[in-house]
Amino acid sequence: MGYTKGLHEVADGVWAYLQPDGGWGWSNAGLITGEDGSLLVDTLFDLRLTAEMLEEMHTVTPPAGPISTVVNTHANGDHCYGNALLGQAEIIATASCAEEMVQLPPATMAAMMRSADALGAAGRFLQNIFSPFCFEDVPLAVPTRTFEKQIALRVGNRTVSLLEVGPAHTAGDAVVHLADEGIVFTGDILFHGGHPIVWAGPVANWIAACERVLDLRPTVVVPGHGPLATPAALMDLKGYFELLTSEARIRFDGGMTPLDAARDIDLGRYAGWSESERVVANVHALYRDFGGGAPPDALTLMGEMAALAD
Repeated sequence: MGYTKGLHEVADGVWAYLQPDGGWGWSNAGLITGEDGSLLVDTLFDLRLTAEMLEEMHTVTPPAGPISTVVNTHANGDHCYGNALLGQAEIIATASCAEEMVQLPPATMAAMMRSADALGAAGRFLQNIFSPFCFEDVPLAVPTRTFEKQIALRVGNRTVSLLEVGPAHTAGDAVVHLADEGIVFTGDILFHGGHPIVWAGPVANWIAACERVLDLRPTVVVPGHGPLATPAALMDLKGYFELLTSEARIRFDGGMTPLDAARDIDLGRYAGWSESERVVANVHALYRDFGGGAPPDALTLMGEMAALAD
């Protein structure tokens, strides 16, 4: 299937909603339709984008089966800030995701964007990557139901499994698995064609999450960002983290700063992935995993990513 904006049917009544180019904030979502209620996998970064998506989804949901359930795969705003448009739908996420969601509400993002001019390089970077989105007057709609480890839902005649695989990308990552159809919606456990970013970790957990999804033996993988994928993309991401771990360890032992290490590491076949500035955030996470202390705050990381991008 082509990588174009909008709905792509990946099985009978199962849809991926894609947003090229898959970079900062341009996330994917999913729709699983049922005669008595449909399930939405993630909302988008602001209300305008989410409304556009819901309008398109309305054309393929059964008349008696509007969206009644939303699953947020994790707490990043580009996967949950649109929740407020879902009215009375049940919102499901891991307990850790629900806790994390209140830590960076849309109001905080809006305030950061308003003050970006005073934040130096980090502020300019924020304006560059997030200016297409509007966070003003976006209410935070938090999960109404939480789970740990795993739960199964029924959507029409389908069984939909929600599997907790975090902490990895964030504190509360989950994937959505349709075993009969061979489909997994990974949220940001998979960035396809772009560098991932480790907000939580440890990185070993993310590698394990890739292995767990591979063990499900899917045929279609819907990533959190980027075009539709096969399991080969998960193998690539696993290899990326394994390479980055070994290379970062050498530089950690040699006393390099994370920023200098990120500039120095040769990523080989992964070097062409987009958003390469995220490597410094990932190296910071690995340095923490090696015992080097917690990474800096998000604004400092943004400043270092801006430096790497330059």
